[in-house]
Amino acid sequence: MGQFPVSVDKAEHLARRMLDLGVQEADLEETFVRSGGHGGQNVNKTSTCVMITHRPTGLQVKSQSTRQQGLNRFLARRLLLDKIEAARKGEADVKRAEHEKIRRQKRRRSRRSNQRMLADKAHQSAKKENRRSSSLD
Repeated sequence: MGQFPVSVDKAEHLARRMLDLGVQEADLEETFVRSGGHGGQNVNKTSTCVMITHRPTGLQVKSQSTRQQGLNRFLARRLLLDKIEAARKGEADVKRAEHEKIRRQKRRRSRRSNQRMLADKAHQSAKKENRRSSSLD
């Protein structure tokens, strides 16, 4: 990972995160395009903006925050890993929520809660009964 103009620590941390998430360099499709915004002639003439697509997930990120292509490559990879991590965490949260919902549905109601529910039902049925008898007259 010596291809990025960052400290060895940061490059190693990025490599570890990629390994932990199972992202391989071969899965990444990297494209370079011209940046926009500040940077003058440098951004107008050189392709410093980096777009990375993770083929297995289809996630895509774009980094053009610096005028250096190498640093943008590093930042884009970091953004991509954040996105992949968030997507996986989201799936886990959804599964946990579904499991919790089923658990709540199966749980037996307390006696007091059951009484309150039945009282509410009786009250509702009485209201409907009153509506029915007045409309028949």
